[in-house]
Amino acid sequence: MTRPVALSCGEPAGIGPELAAAAWQNLRDTLPFFLIGDPAHLPAGTPVTLIDDPAQASAASATALPVLAHHFDGPHTPGTPHAAHAQGVIDVIARGVDLVQSGAASALCTAPIHKRALQEGAGFAYPGHTEYLAALAGVDHVVMMLASDQLRVVPATIHIPLSDVPKALTPEVLEHTIRITHAGLIRDFGLATPRLAIAGLNPHAGEGGKMGHEEITLITPVLERLRSEGMALSGPLSGDTMFHARARETYDAAICMYHDQALIPIKTLDFDRGVNVTLGPAVCAHLARSRHCI
Repeated sequence: MTRPVALSCGEPAGIGPELAAAAWQNLRDTLPFFLIGDPAHLPAGTPVTLIDDPAQASAASATALPVLAHHFDGPHTPGTPHAAHAQGVIDVIARGVDLVQSGAASALCTAPIHKRALQEGAGFAYPGHTEYLAALAGVDHVVMMLASDQLRVVPATIHIPLSDVPKALTPEVLEHTIRITHAGLIRDFGLATPRLAIAGLNPHAGEGGKMGHEEITLITPVLERLRSEGMALSGPLSGDTMFHARARETYDAAICMYHDQALIPIKTLDFDRGVNVTLGPAVCAHLARSRHCI
């Protein structure tokens, strides 16, 4: 029997409950999954079957959305995050990870969270899903890939102020990001020889040192070393010319130097259908297929 996918509820006041109901309507005959959350947050009229074990999800999904119940305190007010929900949201993610790591679920899909609500309501210590999943998996470095049919992008630095990027972008960080992305494209996307396009940090990729030196002193040496191992890498490329249609045909994923350099192109091109895929090393293999909404 195919193990089901676990779907964590995310912020109950957000779009997670609606997404769960819509996913069941579209996937119940093709992909077994179950929601971890409070059924009281689902849209009115959503058919629900409470389950005690993920193994029950496949049979239950024929007639209703399978829900592994996780009670939340606080009011059920769509559009208004409540501090009382914060710890429950965090616990549901951890519960989903436990089910994947135990083999009860095949993967974890996470509905969107409200980071400020988690920080204010439960002292959430992580910038987002990616960092929390890494901590739960016990690994030091994972990669956040945003993927759609039109584009795959990976930011080397993620949820930090732009002023901190030059300090955070080290040769080690860039190399880890490229290696994990390369391995993930082979393992999870079936690409035998991934082609990666690497953005520069500065405008015009530094323009030969006239607009910055990180391309010369940091990025290029890493690329040359990895090319010597056989990786197909192009760059460093100017961030303003690498995302048009013809350019995208030349690579399988783009490695960007900071959050918005990666997320603006994919959200512009495919806002409604892009997903966030957390890629990680072998020890994080179960979580490497963890997908959550942008």
